[in-house]
Amino acid sequence: MADNLTAEQRKKNMQNIKSKDTKIELALRKALWSHGIRYRKNYSKIPGKPDIAITKYKIAIFCDSEFFHGKNWEIQKVRLVKGDNGEFWINKISKNITHDDEINKKLWLMGWTVLRFWGEEIKKNTNECVKVIEETIFEKELELKADYFEVDEDEEDGKI
Repeated sequence: MADNLTAEQRKKNMQNIKSKDTKIELALRKALWSHGIRYRKNYSKIPGKPDIAITKYKIAIFCDSEFFHGKNWEIQKVRLVKGDNGEFWINKISKNITHDDEINKKLWLMGWTVLRFWGEEIKKNTNECVKVIEETIFEKELELKADYFEVDEDEEDGKI
């Protein structure tokens, strides 16, 4: 995979890649806000610093770019092997995938629900992403209500 850019152009391009407030994050946040869903952005109080955190329901949302987070990794890896600096990118993206898995596990152990959306998914189907989030919120509300109304078996039998 030959690079169509000069080394200087590639360097400038890579320097302009942002880690927060990306277009996909902004699109999803705007859609959530318009649906009345309030959130924290880049929430640093939990592992992974999710792009969006709905703290009331312990939902962590990550907006992942296809390239850096390894969508269709086996296919992408073959392409990278053929390209310039392929070994670097394979190592970097492999570490990102491993890191994402570790973060998912840590958050799950802390009682958080993790949602990850690919960038193209957000761009093309923002409303579908919002529906998934709304459904997750609904499920969390049901869990909270079930916990609230849970009756102790002894109490139910009149033994207390």
